[in-house]
Amino acid sequence: MPIPKYYEMHKPFLESLKDEKIHTFKEVKSSVIQYFNLDDNALAELLQSGRQTVFNNRIGWARTYLKKAGLIESISRANFNITNSGLALLDEKPTLIDNKILMRYESFREFQNISSSNEVEYTINSDKEETPDDIFEDSFKKINKALSDDLLSEIIKISPIAFERLIIDLLQKMGYGAFENSSRTTAISGDEGIDGIIMEDKLGFNFIYIQAKRYNLDSTIGRPDIQSFVGAITGKGGKGLFVTTAKFTKQAIDYAKNHQIVLIDGQKLTNLMIEYNFGVTLKKTFEVKAIDTDVFNDYME
Repeated sequence: MPIPKYYEMHKPFLESLKDEKIHTFKEVKSSVIQYFNLDDNALAELLQSGRQTVFNNRIGWARTYLKKAGLIESISRANFNITNSGLALLDEKPTLIDNKILMRYESFREFQNISSSNEVEYTINSDKEETPDDIFEDSFKKINKALSDDLLSEIIKISPIAFERLIIDLLQKMGYGAFENSSRTTAISGDEGIDGIIMEDKLGFNFIYIQAKRYNLDSTIGRPDIQSFVGAITGKGGKGLFVTTAKFTKQAIDYAKNHQIVLIDGQKLTNLMIEYNFGVTLKKTFEVKAIDTDVFNDYME
């Protein structure tokens, strides 16, 4: 089962506290996991950032929204109980406790308009399915997709020879090619199907032979091109890397896997450029912060 939306966790979160006893957040999470019958694979799913699981992120926001609505309260760090308002809401037996219901409560409406100091302002639409983290990551993904498209548009303008040099320089930025000129197109590029050579490790024991093809974005590279490249590097004692602005056919991908050739298409190429800050510049930085519980542990008596 996929991870439920954060607002779908509101009701089981409250129900885990309806005995009016104090429960730890760990106990609440276990109760919600059982309620939705979530398996280990679902619980292991990560956000796009890779820094937190989807489940922990969503139940964390469910906790925040319920607190802001005054339906639960935190007696001590990571310990919660239900309020009279929370009990009254459960007595109504709602099928779902979404943000439309939470909007009944003044404290939640105040939280919705959180910024009163002209700083970053965001609102929680009552029909939104995403948490603020979901929205932020989705926006980040869209920004990078637009950047990726722009990068490809610029790359396609340069000459084939310049494209070969760009690929070599990118690989060097990624940590390949430790020695002087080891990351440059070499005399071996005169061989059919080989556009450059680079060192795989810092000591230069292993070679990577490169074919770099700057093709139109709507074109495809098929199995014959990969076969030709495999033939060109056979017996040379190195590995193969085929980079292009185009796309690979399924036959080409399958053949490359069988012959241990790494393929990089236009989308993957621009993703690497973004990841390694090659051909891009920093526009803006956002720091997303969380409570440092270790600091507060020092103040616990």
